[in-house]
Amino acid sequence: MQPLQLSLVIPLKNEADSLPELEAWIRRVCEEHQIRYEVILIDDGSNDGSWKVIEQLKQKNPAIKGIKFRRNYGKSAALFTGFKLAQGAIVITMDADLQDSPDEIPELMQMIHEKGYDLVSGWKKRRHDPLSKTLPSKLFNAVARKISGIHLHDFNCGLKAYQLDVVQSIEVYGDMHRWMPVLAKWAGFTHIGEKVVEHRARKYGSSKFGWERIITGFLDLLSVYFVGKFGKKPMHFFGSLGTLSILLGLAILTWLSASKIIYNQYGIADRPAFFFGILALIIGSQLFLAGFLAELNNRNAYNKDQYLIEKEV
Repeated sequence: MQPLQLSLVIPLKNEADSLPELEAWIRRVCEEHQIRYEVILIDDGSNDGSWKVIEQLKQKNPAIKGIKFRRNYGKSAALFTGFKLAQGAIVITMDADLQDSPDEIPELMQMIHEKGYDLVSGWKKRRHDPLSKTLPSKLFNAVARKISGIHLHDFNCGLKAYQLDVVQSIEVYGDMHRWMPVLAKWAGFTHIGEKVVEHRARKYGSSKFGWERIITGFLDLLSVYFVGKFGKKPMHFFGSLGTLSILLGLAILTWLSASKIIYNQYGIADRPAFFFGILALIIGSQLFLAGFLAELNNRNAYNKDQYLIEKEV
């Protein structure tokens, strides 16, 4: 029996109208290119009958697999659950709203197979979205490129292709699905590519985009950066800041003490610099304490000795 070539992981919420058309489109593309595939549909707390549609599609197409969450957990939880079930050599994620085109599947697979990419991210160069959505997205991506060092134009595109071991090696939680390329990079999968993909106007339903996603997205990026860089050595972060703060405090207090001894100045304890010096010492000590506690927590963590091994001989 030919091994499974492709796993399509598709999170969805209230996309009952889109699902039949999406399934037929995927089936047509995969049959035309003779791709052995599975489609994992994760219903993230829909209340519009999406699950009933998934059950009907399963009866017609054995390649369909469905998971129904009891309530809405978010896209990251849906992807994480889908990744655990995926068995194809290549995993492709896409949205269920028909704005991502299944016609892109063969070329994405080709980039993984022939060019050896660990991950290929879609770039919706021409977008059919209002300015209120595209402008924050441009700012969002510019900051992400600067912080992560990954030169992608569109981090938030739902259409991405991965080698199977990439999705099995990284943990997606919170709203970290936006930062899959960053998570992959920190896990050691650095061969990351990009492909211009078609962006289609929404045909059914309404967009779930909100301004709060911009704020939470930046906070998540900072979290990914911090955990990736200092997750195994938190004292390097807290200790460095603590050392700078303590040195600053000591410098201020030494200068004040020298002023009193050399220039016979009085009322040092009433000067604002005195309180800044004391405050810097206190903050530095607290940062050191935070670093020690983080190290203790890291030492007892269940995954402290888990490292990704690429090859053995």
